[in-house]
Amino acid sequence: MRLVITTDTHVPKRARDLPAELWTAVDAADVVVHAGDWVDEATLDALAARAERLIACYGNNDGPALRARLPEIARATLDGVRIAVIHETGDARGREQRCAQAFPDTDILIFGHSHIPWDTTTPGGLRLLNPGSPTDRRRQPYCTYVTAEIAEGHFGQVALHRLPPRR
Repeated sequence: MRLVITTDTHVPKRARDLPAELWTAVDAADVVVHAGDWVDEATLDALAARAERLIACYGNNDGPALRARLPEIARATLDGVRIAVIHETGDARGREQRCAQAFPDTDILIFGHSHIPWDTTTPGGLRLLNPGSPTDRRRQPYCTYVTAEIAEGHFGQVALHRLPPRR
């Protein structure tokens, strides 16, 4: 099962559209995960139309219309792998312990907000994954998104994709 994981798209505030490379990845994916800060409903509609399956939540920059359509925390089980998607996890300091306590029944916690890629595993086995942002690199050298695979009940083959600079 091929996954595309993204967050913090901020369209149209940070870009007019998602990068072409990300759209190509979405078209090839079995599941698309978005961890909030869409900003507009048009991006949600476009992604939902192109994704075979979309798992998504809202973020702190998403207004009432998006919050009415999306949960604060999205959950799904994919081939036995329990996934939760939330926008914010708080300060980086203490993140693993906080998230392990808050999500004891989760294998993979996907989050956003910082625009900073993050990939760690807690001592108890919870994988924490932030794909960065495909449209707003903030203090990072590149805009990014993640692809991953789930096979035979295991989450693996995670790749961070660096996007070319916008013109």
